Order: sequence, then structure tokens, then C-alpha cells
Amino acid sequence: MQLARAARIILVGAPGVGKGTQAERLMKRFPQVSAISSGDLLRENVRNKTPLGVKAESRMKAGALVPDGVIINLILGELQGRNWISTRTESPAAAAVETEHGENSGSLLKTEQSDDPGASFILDGFPRTAVQASQLDALITINLVVNILTPASIIIDRIGSRRVHAASGRVYNSTFNPPKVEGKDDVTGEPLTRRDDDDPETWKARLRKFEETSRPLLEHYQRKGVLWTVQGDSSDEISPKLFGEIERRFG
Repeated sequence: MQLARAARIILVGAPGVGKGTQAERLMKRFPQVSAISSGDLLRENVRNKTPLGVKAESRMKAGALVPDGVIINLILGELQGRNWISTRTESPAAAAVETEHGENSGSLLKTEQSDDPGASFILDGFPRTAVQASQLDALITINLVVNILTPASIIIDRIGSRRVHAASGRVYNSTFNPPKVEGKDDVTGEPLTRRDDDDPETWKARLRKFEETSRPLLEHYQRKGVLWTVQGDSSDEISPKLFGEIERRFG
């Protein structure tokens, strides 16, 4: 399916809701859509010792959070590198401030974004708060935020059925992706284990925390008029609805 204009998408959903699965399926269904992960950009810049990577690594080694402005600039650099956005500073002084600190939130920049369908992306890992969303707004216009809803009881049941092969990271689920031999990895035959943090009570706490912290973010995008909510008990139930909405908006 070919898009007619650029889709700039954020997927929001509780841990275990299947955001990664939906992102993979969207990119397969709509080949013009790419994934941009703030975590991957951060790791790549740290590994390559770029100025932003060095700044981020020094903060992480000190036990501090990476500043939002650094993440914003990582995303900005990726979008510029793909020629999906062009920027200009309002004044030479503004440019000097951005260059010196590397933490410009976009407020000093004027941006022009491509509406070519090939400039479509799913942004993963950022923003997580309404404040971060406002910073991102100054950089680029997100035109669809998908709020994925699955009942907490189903997520917890799904997690409870999850088993992993620790050495490779392969993940199985007794409900919808079982191993060929119960309790054994398909490739090595080694035993599968349960992650320590896959405890039901731990997950209940994580889901409650997500609900509290995500509400302001969703309200932000609701005010922007770009929030769309999809509900389902499984990824297979959600995907067709999501495909249809993408086609309606951007096809």
C-alpha cells in the first residue's frame, strides 16, 4: 500500500501491549514508513563518540538522565540526514547557543518538513511526557498519535505465558508463539526461562505507573487533534484497524 503524503506517527501503549509488533507490521504493510528509535540513535552516537554522544555518555556515567535537548538534537540530526526536515536559526547568536550547548529544544530553530510520503516514520521512545511532546512540536509536526489499548488482565496473562532463551534473546509465548517442544528453545534445545521481572505483581505496578504518566501526554495530543485510540485483545485484532486508519488518513 502506497501513502499519498508523509505520516509522522507515535505509538503510545502500556508495556506489553505490542507496540513493537504493530510498528513492524506497519512498516511491512506501508514500505514508505521507517522506524526512528531515540534509544538506537543514542546508542549509535555514544558508540561513535559524536559530540552529542560524548555529552550523553558523561551524563549517564554520572548517573544522570540524558537531557531532553540532547535527544531532540539526535532526532533532528537523523531527520536532517534523511532530508526530511530543513532548519535555519533565527540569528547567528541563536546558532552559537545551539552549537555551544547542544541542547536546543527546537525553540531557536525554524523548520520546514517534507510532506513526501517517503518521509514517513514511526518515532519510538520519545516523547514520554507532555513536556517532551511540546519540545518535539517545535521541531516537527506529528500528525498521528495512536493510543493502543488492551485490558491489563490480558497483558498480565500474556506476560505470564512468556518464556525466553536467555543466551539468544528469543522469546516464546505458550498462547500464540509456543516452542516446538514445551520448555525448550527451538534452535538449541536448551531450557527456556522466565524473566525475573515478569512477575504479575511487578507488571500490575508498571501498568498503573504507565496509566498515570501517560495521561498528560495523551491529553496533549488530544488537544492537538491528532490522537486516535484503538482497542483490542490481541495484535491480530488491532492491526487491521490500524491499517485502515493509516489508509484513511494518508492513503
